[in-house]
Amino acid sequence: MRGLSGQGVLVSGGTSGIGLAAARRFLEEGCRVFVTGHEAEPLEQALEELGDAGELAGGLLLDVRDHEAVCTVIDAADEACDGLTVLANNAGIARRTPFLQIDGDDWREVLEVNLTGMFTVGQAFARKLVAGDRTGAIVNMASTNALGGEEDYAHYNASKGGVLQLTRSMAVELGGHGIRVNALCPGYIDTPLNTGIAGGMGPGFADRYARERIPLGRVGRTDEVAAAYAFLASDEASFVHGTTLVVDGGQLAVM
Repeated sequence: MRGLSGQGVLVSGGTSGIGLAAARRFLEEGCRVFVTGHEAEPLEQALEELGDAGELAGGLLLDVRDHEAVCTVIDAADEACDGLTVLANNAGIARRTPFLQIDGDDWREVLEVNLTGMFTVGQAFARKLVAGDRTGAIVNMASTNALGGEEDYAHYNASKGGVLQLTRSMAVELGGHGIRVNALCPGYIDTPLNTGIAGGMGPGFADRYARERIPLGRVGRTDEVAAAYAFLASDEASFVHGTTLVVDGGQLAVM
């Protein structure tokens, strides 16, 4: 993508699934990439895998709910990348629980990781750019669940809906600083997280879901979402700001 080579990129939640694919894609684009993850072993594995793909700047463990830790990691990533300019604000979790069974702890954890964590990382990143008088791009990870209410995911749906409004608000305030902010809304993507959830839905769930709900007839690949990350961060999207890009194989087009 035009304008990505040499950019300093932070990928939060970059140790598996879409985040790992995004880190790989940014490396292929010639970026300096720094990744974070919540668990030590997946982070170590991701760093080993990504190390041969390009100019990997490093990675650290991070709980995006911890404001002090977020600021520390932003500083470390900025130094390692010789100046951050792109944030793939990707960290998130999902739980499948019927609305009547969600307890307060589950509700708070999903909202704290998916929404408050996205705010915390995005704010710290934006503050770093503004303090350094740098322009850049932030891409927040939302979901098609932000655009419709899927059963058994009330906490997840609410968190991702909040991400869209957060994205719009960030765009309104950060545009004057030359920081573009957009969101991605993937549909059903083949990730370890979704595989784990599908395992409790019976054999062949993913194939049935694709046949019944996705016009292209298959689930998405992580590299397809990574390509959207790269596009929104690149100069190809230089006038794309405050909006969402849906990557769902036509799922939302179904009545």
